Amino acid sequence: MRKLAFVATSLFMLMMSCVVWAEAVMPVPVAMLQTTSDQVIAALKQNKASLKRNPSVVYQIVNKILVPQVDLIGMSRSVLGRDVWTKATPAQQQRFEQQFKNLLIHTYASALANYNNQTVQFLPIRGGLGNQTRVQVNSQILQQNGPAISVSYRLIKQGDAWKVYDFSVDGISMLESFRSQFAAELNQGNLDQLINKLAQHNDKPVNS
Repeated sequence: MRKLAFVATSLFMLMMSCVVWAEAVMPVPVAMLQTTSDQVIAALKQNKASLKRNPSVVYQIVNKILVPQVDLIGMSRSVLGRDVWTKATPAQQQRFEQQFKNLLIHTYASALANYNNQTVQFLPIRGGLGNQTRVQVNSQILQQNGPAISVSYRLIKQGDAWKVYDFSVDGISMLESFRSQFAAELNQGNLDQLINKLAQHNDKPVNS
């Protein structure tokens, strides 16, 4: 699970950062990220005094603000792979979705403590938004004492809303990272064992 921490941290930094783009020309997917950013920053400022000593506050912020912007069901199916997902029982699918959600909350909450005033600059969507239902938003995370980090977001339109279903940090896909790790776990056991292992990991304190 530690291999995913850097990716989750980068996602968190992007959501939290100050977006360098004029609001008047901001495409809808980028506007969603901007709104999420503003909400997270406001919540952190409001709860700044209790973030370190009370992990439940961190979980609440992540669960309420960040998680709703992610296509959890689609990601759950994708990281397991079509064969594993279709062979799983409805109960197994539901249990995995819940533990995968908990994993995201756990890793994103852990990343809160690593935020250090990074900012992000979004780049224009190539070819414009048009009538696309899937887009990629490229960006760079700017650090005070280090090189910029390239982050590319892949979003899908669901009704009138845009959801994040994958992102890459310096070319490394989050979905592929999860998929590779889960495949290795499944090769050593079965889906129930993977779900139980995720549950054990998710039960650890946020800073573990």
